[in-house]
Amino acid sequence: MKARPLNELKKELEHLSAKELAALCLRLAKHKTENKELLGYLLYDASDTDRFVEEVKAEMDAHFTQMNTDTVFFAKKTLRKILRNLSKYAKFAGNKQVETELLLYFCKQFQDSGLPIHSHSLLFNMQARLHKKISTLIKGLHEDLQYDYQKELDELMY
Repeated sequence: MKARPLNELKKELEHLSAKELAALCLRLAKHKTENKELLGYLLYDASDTDRFVEEVKAEMDAHFTQMNTDTVFFAKKTLRKILRNLSKYAKFAGNKQVETELLLYFCKQFQDSGLPIHSHSLLFNMQARLHKKISTLIKGLHEDLQYDYQKELDELMY
């Protein structure tokens, strides 16, 4: 079975009643955890992005405190897990400013974690890719925000 194009789905959804739409949303949410998380974000968190960002930062802090820093291998796995969750939340928000803020916070926590970033090429390369991604995101923001975030990124680099 092929996936239908979005515009075709949109036309069909316009013909449904509110009750039928609610039933479809609930059925979608039952099949995948990510669908349920997205629906929860859209219903409860989309209107207050500041609170959402703070919740994600708190979750990141919890992961960083639980990180096994004895070996770089386990630390790297935890870092990738945090980044995977961060990317998912940024996709939910659909806002470059939120994604930039979360990535900058991640980089700050990454540097403050005490991991030997400069002595392990794997960690150093991860950090370099993040800085490049953040720089790209910053270029797409408003000029005032660009200045603030660029300043914060420059402080993190040194």
